[in-house]
Amino acid sequence: MKVRQNLYIERDISKALDALAAGAHGNKSRLVNDALADWLERRGSRKLDDQLKVRLDRMTRELGLVRRDLEVLIESLSHFILHQLTVTAPLADADAAGRAVGRDRFDAFIAEVGRAIASGRKRLPYGEESSNDR
Repeated sequence: MKVRQNLYIERDISKALDALAAGAHGNKSRLVNDALADWLERRGSRKLDDQLKVRLDRMTRELGLVRRDLEVLIESLSHFILHQLTVTAPLADADAAGRAVGRDRFDAFIAEVGRAIASGRKRLPYGEESSNDR
């Protein structure tokens, strides 16, 4: 069922509507009806956008923190590797005992990293520990 409405619109909009209706797009009522329906539909989607905005902002902040932590981790690792390669003397090929100690230390390191990741704690500078809460 259609309801008759009397509306006042600006003269330039009325001229544009007349020109559009004169083409193959149909009559003015259908054009105005479709335009108003599209506008009302977008207005409803704007409410959804407002609800998602808060969540997306929080996720963006958290992603920024992760990116910063990753950059610090990569920079620290690169400095450590550079230090190890330039300062620490390599072991001789015949030094089986030194290599065995190195393997044991590496295995202990990997085990400790695994325990820390599994428990959710992170190691802070100077031996302090913290949970992974932000």
